[in-house]
Amino acid sequence: MIIASILLSAPVSAQDAVETDADKYKILLENDSVRVLAYHDRPGEKTHQHRHPAFVLYAIAPFKRTITLPDGKVIVREFKAGEVIWSEAQTHTGENVGQTDTQVIIVELKQKLHGPTEKQ
Repeated sequence: MIIASILLSAPVSAQDAVETDADKYKILLENDSVRVLAYHDRPGEKTHQHRHPAFVLYAIAPFKRTITLPDGKVIVREFKAGEVIWSEAQTHTGENVGQTDTQVIIVELKQKLHGPTEKQ
């Protein structure tokens, strides 16, 4: 009983986006270095809080959405078709606040990038 109440009151860390919103994310490719995701939602749809490691996002079509960070800060982003951005790792929720579907490709990095290897 005590253990159950401790577990229920413990803070929940953000989960993987594919687990929280499997209806919106599709894994296109995954290996030791990257995971490539397709993401799609419609106007008015929201995601659950989730996390991404550092990533590159490519907008397939124009869209507008809000990103809400764990501290409550809200960021409004509008993307044009073909726009590409880099983002450090983050936890957030998202909401499509525009008039068009959100359609993106996300390339998540699984490890830090390193410079050229040293010759010995």
